[in-house]
Order: sequence, then C-alpha cells, then structure tokens
Amino acid sequence: MAKQGTKIGFENGKLVVPDDPIIPFIEGDGTGPDIWRASVMVFDAAVDKVYKGKKKIFWKEIYAGEKAFKKFNTWLPDETLKAVEEHIVGIKGPLTTPVGGGIRSLNVTLRQKLNLFACVRPVKYIPSVPSPVKHPEKMNVIIFRENTEDVYSGIEWAQGTPEATKVIKFLKEEMGAKMRDDAGVGIKPISITGTKQLMRMAIKYALDKKRKSVTIDHKGNIMKYTEGAFREWAYQVAKEEFRDKIVTEDEIEKEYNGKAPAGKLIVKDRIADNMFQQVLTRADEYDIIVTPNLNGDYLSDACAAQIGGLGMAPGGNIGIPYAMFEATHGTAPKYAGQDKVNPGSVILSGAMMFEYLGWDPVSEVIKESLGATIKQKRVTYDLERQMEGAKLLKSSEFGKAIVENMDGVIKKLKI
Repeated sequence: MAKQGTKIGFENGKLVVPDDPIIPFIEGDGTGPDIWRASVMVFDAAVDKVYKGKKKIFWKEIYAGEKAFKKFNTWLPDETLKAVEEHIVGIKGPLTTPVGGGIRSLNVTLRQKLNLFACVRPVKYIPSVPSPVKHPEKMNVIIFRENTEDVYSGIEWAQGTPEATKVIKFLKEEMGAKMRDDAGVGIKPISITGTKQLMRMAIKYALDKKRKSVTIDHKGNIMKYTEGAFREWAYQVAKEEFRDKIVTEDEIEKEYNGKAPAGKLIVKDRIADNMFQQVLTRADEYDIIVTPNLNGDYLSDACAAQIGGLGMAPGGNIGIPYAMFEATHGTAPKYAGQDKVNPGSVILSGAMMFEYLGWDPVSEVIKESLGATIKQKRVTYDLERQMEGAKLLKSSEFGKAIVENMDGVIKKLKI
C-alpha cells in the first residue's frame, strides 16, 4: 500500500497530476517480477534526477494474473479494477492467460471493464538495435488500435453446441446466409461510438504533437458494413469535428494539385493487406495509423518486428479517463526468476506513461538513456546474441546501465 502520495484527478476532460502521484502497478507473471525490478529502478532514478526531489512517484501494488490467483483465488480481483478507477493511471507487466478459466484474456478483460478503448503503440527505431530490415530508421509510427470491439468482443459459439446450431439456423433461415452447419460462429461488432472516439483521440494527439498524417487502416472492400463503416465514420470525425485543421488525400489531389496545404493534417486510408506491404516498403510515408482491433493487433507486432521486436515495443491502453500502460510481449515463463530478459518494453511503456502525465523531460531522459545504453552495446541476451562485440547484461544490470547514462543525457538535453 502506498503510505504517501496524492491521487491523480480528472477535471474538465484533463488529468490533474500532483507532484507526488500514486501509481498502481501490476508486476506481471513469468518474467514480470524481474522486468519490473529493473524498470522501477529506471523510473525512480529518472524522476529524481530530472526533478531533484521536487516530484516523486508513490507506487501501489495491485494484483492480477497468477499472483492474484495465489493470493485471492481469482485471476482479476474487483479491488484491482477499483484501484485503477480510483487512481486513474497505472502500469503493468505481462500477464498469463488462464487455460480453461472463465477469463479469455486478462489484458482484454481489463480493457473492456475499464473501457480502455485505444491501444496506443508507438513504434520508433532505436539506433544500434538489430533489425531484419535494411532501413529500420524509416519506421516512426503510432498505432491507435480500437481495443474493445471487433472479434475481440468474445461473442462466439463453439461448433456443435446448441447455441451455434441455433445461430446458424437463424442466419440461414431468417437472414438468407450461406454457411456450413458444422461451423463455429463469431460476431464482429464495430460501432459508431467505438470508431469515432478512437479517431477523435488519434486526431487530437496528431494535432497536439504536430504529426503529419493520420491513416485509417481497414478491410472495407470486403467487410463493407463493419470495417467499411469504420472507414466512413472515421472520415466523418475528421471532416465534421476538425474541418479547419485537416485535409483528406482525395482533396489534395482534386483541389490542391497534389500538394498538401501547409499546416494541415493529412487524413488518408489504406486497405489492411496493402498496409502491411506499405509499412515494409514505404514506412516513412506513415505517421499515425488508426485501425480496428484485429488489424491493429497484427500491424503493431509486424511494425515492432522491424525495430527489433516486442522487447523494444511499448504500449498503452487509454480511455477517458483511465489509462493502463503495459508490456506488449508475453510472460516467457521459462526465463522466470533468471534476471535475464529485456525490460525494454516496460521501460519504454513507462516513458509513454510519463509523457501522458505531462512529465515529458522524464520520458525523454528514459528513452535517450536506454538508447545510449544500447549504443554502448551493453544489452540483455536477446540483443547481445545479435550484436557483435556486445556485453551481456542481466535485466537488473541493464536497468543500472540505463541509470548510469542519465546524467550525461540530462546534460546533453539541457534539462
């Protein structure tokens, strides 16, 4: 329990962040404890070095996953959800998905229960990280993935069950659908509400951060009334709510002779399969990408692979007002307790969190110090085995090395 600190507030649509915020954290399963120990060392050092004692995080442990099950005999205690609602912003390590339990995925459940409707995944190359592509430096996108709908809604029935039989019968006899009787059945809801709140958040972010474009990713040529509607509703938000600040790609061609007017955010769309090709061959033409749930799941991992994998990919699940930042990789249970794995995903997710709190200098120091450490070739095993002449570090040693680089980074950034 946090014995000191002040709760973050939310007023008039904005966070109210004190100098001593209480931040709930979920350590995570498998390698989660190792990763968290290294990460929190980096977070606390960055805050202390930037603000010299004037600001401090007070961490409050909350429980989900295996630790919660052992302690409370439930995978996701009600108290955990209440703690996030009470403190508004949290951070978590990787969580296992219980086999055969009542919860399909703890991550999905957290997102749905707290209406964390946007999964925000920045994917930007850190120099010196081994990459499978020739020009990883061209990758610098932020993916806004819808988080609560699509096939992740969990509305499905197993093949052969009375429920599946009933749904199939209805679809065939009442709706004229053609399908096999021996199918499993799932429903793919995509709503105006879910789409518009995601697009609105993405455009506001793009304008605030002075990004160049927002691309709507969809498979609307085939799924016309779900993903096609996602495209149409997203464009509606852009044109109806941000008309004076945006220009569409079509308008550039028809009204501006192919040249975008200065100071306007470009809004465009791409079909999902083509988008996978585009982020490989023309990554530097994309900036903010807005996508339905399943497409975003695939695309964010595919982009992360180009910059060194999920070990270097941060993420945040953001709603209004709640936000939970998280590791984007799995629990890697075979390495649990070995102080071995790369804590980079949680560390960079923490940097995202500090930016979200408005503590931008802390975010920059963390990112730059991590980058400096990798440039020195002082890395964990996943990177060491790919880098000639690298020094192998444990998780905790990697955290310490990042902290050692902070003073130089602060001097360089003139913070």
